[in-house]
Amino acid sequence: MAAVDGVLTGPVRRADKGPMIGRSPQKTLQGPRHLPRSGRPPRHLVVLLHGLGADGNDLIGLAPGWARSLPEAEFLSPHAPFPCDMAPFGRQWFSLKDYNPFRMFDEIRAVAPLLDDFLDQALAERGLGDHQLALVGFSQGTMMALHAAPRRARACAAVLGYSGALLRADQLVQEARVRPPVLLIHGDSDEVVPFEAMAAAELGLREAGIPVQTVGRPGLGHGIDPEGMALGEAFLAQALGTTAD
Repeated sequence: MAAVDGVLTGPVRRADKGPMIGRSPQKTLQGPRHLPRSGRPPRHLVVLLHGLGADGNDLIGLAPGWARSLPEAEFLSPHAPFPCDMAPFGRQWFSLKDYNPFRMFDEIRAVAPLLDDFLDQALAERGLGDHQLALVGFSQGTMMALHAAPRRARACAAVLGYSGALLRADQLVQEARVRPPVLLIHGDSDEVVPFEAMAAAELGLREAGIPVQTVGRPGLGHGIDPEGMALGEAFLAQALGTTAD
């Protein structure tokens, strides 16, 4: 896989990027989607936020496998708004050229309204409410989801984060408006985002009053394994109140 940040392990593989994405920032988010397995209009919306150096094609590959438990969900996987500044391909939500948490937090705060607008428009177009929305992130996408979801006006149904981190937990304690349930899954051999970031995120979320579960995956690096996929699927299905068809 060519992505700087993201690796999906096990049966899920990265989709072909196709032509290189333009090098200028996107003013609106767009990306691939997977329509409901039921063939009916969606009753749920699952938005997948990819990692650094990937694009929306990276996580949309999760949708077909999860669709059995989420048959009435539409999956959207937007491309991040900026070209990756660490590779000649892919996108990023914010720069990771250095790991200064204050600088990264400022960039997340600046781009969050773009994600909020995307979510608001997607829900409105489908006649859905935030209680019918779930956010799924991988790595940098998890950082975006953990920032955006608690600061929205209405709580989404769930936040599922793989191999990510929570930036500026002190700010979240002050700024959280809603408290959706969170599941964090992280490989204990992660070579990109330290495994310890999961425990730090758990502490920060709990201090903000946000219910959180965590699962460490033995021997897993920076990726999503079949067990993590199954755990995420069950969490989303329960949160959205769905049943397999």
